[in-house]
Amino acid sequence: MRLTQPTWTRGWPTAVVVGLATLGPIGRQLPAPGTWGSAVGLLWVVGAFWWPQLGLGCTLALCLATGYAAVAVCGEAELRLAKKDPGEVILDEFVAMPLCFLGWPALVGPLPAWAVWLAGFALFRFFDIAKPLGVAWLQKFPGGWGVVIDDTAAAVATCATLHGGVQLWRAVA
Repeated sequence: MRLTQPTWTRGWPTAVVVGLATLGPIGRQLPAPGTWGSAVGLLWVVGAFWWPQLGLGCTLALCLATGYAAVAVCGEAELRLAKKDPGEVILDEFVAMPLCFLGWPALVGPLPAWAVWLAGFALFRFFDIAKPLGVAWLQKFPGGWGVVIDDTAAAVATCATLHGGVQLWRAVA
């Protein structure tokens, strides 16, 4: 299967494409835009996914839909900005954050919700910046796929680490 950049955003005005990809002024005007994009993504998780709690299937469907939209928008923003994975493009961090907290009910209990949110945020930033275990290679995918897939991998690594940490906590407690 060959991944190609979705083209349905080609006719959109540049201001709309870049505005969505940068989450408005957040990606363009604040220092450490990826961290701010992740913070806004965490607010998205708390607001849209946690209250009311969605089931796993609904969460995955919403993540798939927003992820695909981010691929199209971020890839088009790359073209308009004439940069490969520009730092100001932070929609990818935003849409990946919900994946960090898949299986939410299993994550809370031994730890308060705020501690899980904070740990998930910190782990996601770590995995997104460090890109361990070959995650950096994923950025070689074409267009928006390369922009979004490494953040998706960082979110999955975060989720696995959170679940492993909770299991370890329960084993020693």
